[in-house]
Amino acid sequence: MKSVLTTILLIVLNAQFSFAQDSKAQGILDKLSNKMKGLKSFYIEFSASIKNSETGTNQSETGKGWVKGNKFSASYGDNTIISNGLKTWTVVKEEKSVYESDANDDEDGINPKKLMTIWESGFKNKYMKEDKLNGDAVHVIDLYPKNPSKAEYHTIVLYISKTDGELKKAIMKAKDGTVMTYSLTKFTENPDVDDSKFVFDKKKYPGYPVIKD
Repeated sequence: MKSVLTTILLIVLNAQFSFAQDSKAQGILDKLSNKMKGLKSFYIEFSASIKNSETGTNQSETGKGWVKGNKFSASYGDNTIISNGLKTWTVVKEEKSVYESDANDDEDGINPKKLMTIWESGFKNKYMKEDKLNGDAVHVIDLYPKNPSKAEYHTIVLYISKTDGELKKAIMKAKDGTVMTYSLTKFTENPDVDDSKFVFDKKKYPGYPVIKD
């Protein structure tokens, strides 16, 4: 009987501990979300790596992006992504092609707006630990898809600064073994960004066919 009661007590304590962890994670993420929603615009610079040991993929690039409301513009290596909030254009220099899609259809792709809000829908969260990242104390929070069968990632790891509450790093672990790491190297709040930044001008890409998804 004592053993049974002990087991039940441990289960209850573990459940309470897990709930506390999740509550802590949610509080940190809510605070970050509120901060992002309060911005009229933002600018980021980042380094990114894509690795997959099974396919031998090992790529590294740097990028930068501007976000204003539901519009964004970003460069990633030789590629450019532009969205006016209704349509998204992805310019792939290697292919000399432009891919056009509805902004709401780009569920799997990563852009600067999605990177800074990815935790807001479709994921459960769990506070893992406190750690150090480049000398800065950070919260480490794991995200897990609520609907794993339809999700591209099985886990996303977020590193959020304890000092300023900003996202510093995100590691996205895909089901096919690909690991994508985004490290934020610069974050600027409310920069002046002209709306022309979010307008796709086909004249700038002569000879590039526009392929509509």
